[in-house]
Amino acid sequence: MTPEDISSYVNNLRARKSEIECSLADPAVFGKPAELRGLSQELRKLEHLFDRFDEWVKDLHDIADNRELMASESDAELRELAEADIATLEKRAAELEGAIQISLLPPEPNDSKNIIVEIKPAAGGDEAALFAGEMFRAYLHFAEKEGWKVEILDSSETDLGGVKDVSFSLSGEDVYSLMKYESGVHRVQRVPETEAGGRIHTSTITVAVMPEAEEVELNIRPEDLRFDVFRSSGPGGQCVNTTDSAVRVTHIPTGMSVASQQEKSQHRNKEIALRILYARLLEIEQRAEADKLAADKRSQVGTGDRSERIRTYNFPQNRVTDHRFNVSSFDLPKIMEGDMRLILDQILMIVCERRLDQLRQG
Repeated sequence: MTPEDISSYVNNLRARKSEIECSLADPAVFGKPAELRGLSQELRKLEHLFDRFDEWVKDLHDIADNRELMASESDAELRELAEADIATLEKRAAELEGAIQISLLPPEPNDSKNIIVEIKPAAGGDEAALFAGEMFRAYLHFAEKEGWKVEILDSSETDLGGVKDVSFSLSGEDVYSLMKYESGVHRVQRVPETEAGGRIHTSTITVAVMPEAEEVELNIRPEDLRFDVFRSSGPGGQCVNTTDSAVRVTHIPTGMSVASQQEKSQHRNKEIALRILYARLLEIEQRAEADKLAADKRSQVGTGDRSERIRTYNFPQNRVTDHRFNVSSFDLPKIMEGDMRLILDQILMIVCERRLDQLRQG
């Protein structure tokens, strides 16, 4: 995309910003939470885009001014300063241009949605459970860095401090558009602390990233759901263990069921179980739609299926590799501390380039 193309696209979007502001000024929109959230997020994205665009344009002008100075100035010291400024400005302008091109891509249907994430150990026993717990904490740190809100929906730990399974929601800007690349099988290669012989073990966990569903999206009838209550087990105190506070909800047409006993309140557990169930049903529905696409289009970004091995965390080599996009980061500790953008920014640039190529080809 040329600078002229970028300027044309951005200027065309200024009218859209005015439309959104008019829509948000209409009191009727406050009765439509999903639409309100979508419009608010779109407005924030446009405002960020225009800020970046203005910075980019200024940098391009400053680069041109410095080049004129170099062409007309005889003082060697001033020419050297101008040359140094050009190098700094060109680097920043290139970064801004990449960010602008990503922002100009048409949003995908789920990009404005909040998400539910489920993490479970797969192969590897206790070591897989420990790694599941570490990835959970990494995502919590990542959410904090991005300014997202976290809500723990359900969790179960092992005796060694690992995670049997955990479900949590993330809400905020760009949640789905970033976290969708985490869905799949994550493989870890390292020497477990319990391994006396120093042998490297390979374990896996599954991460499912599901957009939160609005009830109206799924067209579920009341008679399609069955609710069962039972006594909670495990930690939680006397109140939890002696009252029927746990809730299991079953979607009768599919047989899918979700149980929640995280909270002491039956009402709260029912709400959590429904949120997880709706997200799973929406995932199934959207997966069926995605399967109708041509295989070559799906392969460009990966299916996002939780059975697809997407990434390897090699501790001895300090390397994280994403197999779908053939990108790596050699700063594994930072990624485990929540600096997910070390790998995600590389993925976003590749996806951006591929989608731009598709748009150019019609």
